Amino acid sequence: MPLTRNFRDTVRARAERDPAFRKALFQEAVQALLQGNVDEGRTTLRAYINATIGFERLSKVLGRPQKSLMRMFGPDGNPTAENLLGVISALQDETGVHLKIKAVTEAA
Repeated sequence: MPLTRNFRDTVRARAERDPAFRKALFQEAVQALLQGNVDEGRTTLRAYINATIGFERLSKVLGRPQKSLMRMFGPDGNPTAENLLGVISALQDETGVHLKIKAVTEAA
């Protein structure tokens, strides 16, 4: 059975109408990165960018080429910590979704 909507369009539409989903998507991306799941985090962050401000706007905000940013979050991307943290900061400013990191101790 063929899909009737593109996955990216579906995520974008949900993010536009559901602030809780938008926040959860961003939170999931950053959480994956913090847990060392770099591929998952990068993929989810790419979905968040596409669903919110898009790579064209992110490029203008950061003053970096759009294609460079797209490669950074592509399947073979390997963003530096400086670039990754810059993108996360810009996304927080542009989308209004601000994350706070909380340290917790897991029980043994």
